[in-house]
Amino acid sequence: MRNHSDYELMLLVKRKRHDALSELYDRYAVLVYSFARKAVRDEQAAREIVQSVFVRLWTTESEYQSEKGQFKSWLLTITRNLATDWLRKQRRQGNDVVSYLPEELEQFVDKQAASPEEYVERESLKAQLQSAYRFLSKQQIELLEHFYWHGYSLSELAARYKEPLGTVKSRLHQALKILRRHLAVEGEG
Repeated sequence: MRNHSDYELMLLVKRKRHDALSELYDRYAVLVYSFARKAVRDEQAAREIVQSVFVRLWTTESEYQSEKGQFKSWLLTITRNLATDWLRKQRRQGNDVVSYLPEELEQFVDKQAASPEEYVERESLKAQLQSAYRFLSKQQIELLEHFYWHGYSLSELAARYKEPLGTVKSRLHQALKILRRHLAVEGEG
């Protein structure tokens, strides 16, 4: 199994090959745990998230598509979604949750595993994002960070800002539209 690519292993996982899932676990469990641990800041919850990620790989009907990006990114997206769900659940239950800061996000991905090309690409995108942020208001930046990095739902944000849900959706849409427009310009320049 060690000679198989991540894509090939996922095809085997779809055919319920335990050894393929085991190989993916060996390759990525530490990365998934590290990401989850930093996101939720709770060791036991991070372990549960790791288990949930690999159970999801085993049971999901959705498939990894190599042409859309790297397997590692897809896996970390699943991890981020599960961590966000955990944070939301804790907040609903009234537990104090320490959310992570956006500047800590760059530490989530295992930099040792990134090739020089991937590192340069990530740093370039980070610089483009920081540059494009100057076109957003403080409120737009706060809205983006609460929604994408702190795990708030749109309904929770509407309650937090004491605004109608439609207004919050519209503001988020406008902020993303501005970011997209300026990211495209930055990427060309």
